Amino acid sequence: MDERLRVAGQPWLYAIGVNARSLLTHMGKYQARVAADVIDGADARATRDRAGAPRVVFTDPQLAAVGLTEAEARRGGADVLVVSHRTSATAGASFVGRNTAGTSQLVIDRRRELLVGATFMGTEVADLLHAATIAVVAAVPMPVLLEAVAPFPTRSEIWLKLLERYEAERTAGALAPAA
Repeated sequence: MDERLRVAGQPWLYAIGVNARSLLTHMGKYQARVAADVIDGADARATRDRAGAPRVVFTDPQLAAVGLTEAEARRGGADVLVVSHRTSATAGASFVGRNTAGTSQLVIDRRRELLVGATFMGTEVADLLHAATIAVVAAVPMPVLLEAVAPFPTRSEIWLKLLERYEAERTAGALAPAA
């Protein structure tokens, strides 16, 4: 099948949600939107339903991730910086997830100063994923992410802790200056 989700040799047949691209309900909905746009005559293509699609494992604790893992980023040739922080080590975790297991981390491409992956593990972390998805998909530069203020005291304060660690690495000279 091509990026327009048409089955090879059958331009009238579309495969949505059962095509081995990303077998997740939300990605099937994304694929359906792309296929509908193609059927409607738009030059739409499915480009966000491959490796790195947002994913959540609803276990206890939850695991939520988007983008590349550290290993995937390295295999792709990125100069990787990984910053991590214990998910329950924020004031917001006092309300949900105090003293529970889990680590959150960001995978950053040093040269491009871009977030290329994020993983959150802990109590009720699935809702942290959308901000990371936007940052990865939109290629939001790390200096711009540093300007985003995390509300206190909420679960999203983990972003503040992770970005503080990134900034410490960056100012310590661990990163090349932005071009």
